[in-house]
Amino acid sequence: MKILLSNKFFYQRGGDCIHTIQLKQLLEQHGHRVAIFSMQHPDNIENKYSSYWPSMLEYSAKKPGNLLEAMLRPIYSREVKQKWNRLLDDFQPDVVHLHNIHSQLSPIIAQEAHKRSIPVYWTLHDYKLICPSYSLLRENRVCEECLSDKSSVVRHRCIKGSLIGSTIGYFEALKWSSSKLLKFTRFFISPSIFLQNKMGEGGYPKSQIRHIYNFADVSKFRPELSKENYYVYLGRLSREKGVETLLMAASEHPNYKLKVIGDGPLRTNLEERYSSANIEFMGYRKWDEIKQILGKARFMVLPSECYENNPLSIIESFALGTPVLGASIGGIPELVDSSNGMLFRAGDSKDLSNKIDEMMAVDSWNYQKISDDASIKFSAESYYNELMKIYKGE
Repeated sequence: MKILLSNKFFYQRGGDCIHTIQLKQLLEQHGHRVAIFSMQHPDNIENKYSSYWPSMLEYSAKKPGNLLEAMLRPIYSREVKQKWNRLLDDFQPDVVHLHNIHSQLSPIIAQEAHKRSIPVYWTLHDYKLICPSYSLLRENRVCEECLSDKSSVVRHRCIKGSLIGSTIGYFEALKWSSSKLLKFTRFFISPSIFLQNKMGEGGYPKSQIRHIYNFADVSKFRPELSKENYYVYLGRLSREKGVETLLMAASEHPNYKLKVIGDGPLRTNLEERYSSANIEFMGYRKWDEIKQILGKARFMVLPSECYENNPLSIIESFALGTPVLGASIGGIPELVDSSNGMLFRAGDSKDLSNKIDEMMAVDSWNYQKISDDASIKFSAESYYNELMKIYKGE
């Protein structure tokens, strides 16, 4: 089978990019021919199809003409359309599988594939199709107004506080309405039941949405059975991730060491305000370092205050046999149960503090079983088999 994957970036920038890169490898291992359609970027992985990719668009760049291009590309781009159609002509895919394509590529590529009667499948990595600002968040709090009224994005200036950016997002939502995308797309693929349900609330019938949990590289399933007396946060240091709620709770436990892995806009401020012997800010780390730190941790904590979808950090933690203390929000409760961790009320530092005590007191976690169970639930082979069923319409 010839499969054309599309994601707007093709380097390890975020979960959508990592998933696309790994999916390409998985499909090729099973003998499929795979082409990639992305946007030009200096960090992209080298790919033989890169000559078909449209020019890079930087929304933060202050360049002449960049504003006009930034306004038009999410809605219509001649360059994207022409280069995409040239790749369709030359590669002639049996299947088009989209990932995170908005803004820099746009759903015009779904429309063009549909015109040629090529089946289109679309993996959802966020809430963009029901929320113009991607996240169902406003001022760092959950907001669902756009499920019924997309103009809310303009009224509240949800996209980076910008009237222009929010207006672009609004017109993008009007141009690529649910009725059009449902017509162009055979099936949407949701990595969480939570997201699948939210899509239903936003006007996408569940009959057109299939659920498969994302998969992890089999090499990551190497449990560390010897744990040390610390716990870990792994992720972006931003307000919606609930990091400050965690640090408030951690401050009440001077005898428990917290290692904070990750970077983000709050890092400097949080380091200044929560400087103490039991909290270590470790900054960005590569996987080889992460697996050593996370693998030996008593548990990993994910204190998100946003609608997480299918967090890679939880999958990676389980792969290493490390239990998870997660906020009861979004797709997190689908993954965490009494066999592999605990849940606490999102945004409640007191409840989180109590659960940290409880997690530290448990000495009966079966680390090997946590990893073994995850290797089944998040296996690449299981994902591949389910994906093939979707491609075949089963």
